[in-house]
Amino acid sequence: MKIAVVGRPVKEEVIPFVGRLFDLLLRQGIAITVADHFAESLAPFMPIPAQTEVFTRNTSLKDVSYMLSLGGDGTLLDAVTYVGALQIPIMGINMGRLGFLASVPYAQLEFAVDSLLKGHFTLEDRSLIHLDSDQEVFDGINFGLNEFSILKRDTSSMIAVHTYIDGEYLNSYWADGLIVATPTGSTGYSLSCGGPVMMPQTNNFVISPVCPHNLNVRPLVVSDKSVISFEIEGRSTRYLVSLDSRSRPVDASIQLAVRREDFNARLIKLNQVNFLTTLRTKMHWGLDQRNG
Repeated sequence: MKIAVVGRPVKEEVIPFVGRLFDLLLRQGIAITVADHFAESLAPFMPIPAQTEVFTRNTSLKDVSYMLSLGGDGTLLDAVTYVGALQIPIMGINMGRLGFLASVPYAQLEFAVDSLLKGHFTLEDRSLIHLDSDQEVFDGINFGLNEFSILKRDTSSMIAVHTYIDGEYLNSYWADGLIVATPTGSTGYSLSCGGPVMMPQTNNFVISPVCPHNLNVRPLVVSDKSVISFEIEGRSTRYLVSLDSRSRPVDASIQLAVRREDFNARLIKLNQVNFLTTLRTKMHWGLDQRNG
């Protein structure tokens, strides 16, 4: 068995847990491969074990059984871009702040590794959103787990995003931007803009305007079998588009459309962890003193 490990620079106090992870895996005879940028971030604190491989975005991961994401939710979103169509199961070990997706606390590292090796977990497929455009924007990694966004740049004036569903005109959103979120992303940026929470297995997207300049526009839930396309208009000639945490400036002439990706992200959930529990504990959903 081979396990890939990805992460972002971590705080010094969690370095012993990273070393403990390597020890746990190696004692079980597990081959380890570590993302190059994570290996570099560990170098000032600890060397990675001599027998550990290092991989880059150009390295094939076909022989990897599982991927461990060490960090917060942003790290897990990045891990999904490494896996892509291989659909390697990903376990998120939270070394960040909220840890909504990366739901396993790093203090439970031994338990998490033991559960993984014994098969005491479930796999949860999460839909992805795919971007089609007439210009290359994201270096071939044209999918995201949370959302696709179109946003104005800096302090420029509002923009108009003319939006179509399967070629039929929906609306012109006069706003600071527009978000198309997956069910997973419904608890992120879209939620902060007034969008609804969707259960992970819901086959929908939610379209949420960012600071709309008219009060009769609200988030809209649409089928993820739809193709949603856009035309951008505004005083500026440059705008931002983003997939999860990756943002790029684009010209207004670009043609953009989103649809559901042909493959899924596959997340590892330990048996005592589920979406509703996480929703209540991490987001205090329904918090009311009458509920005890």
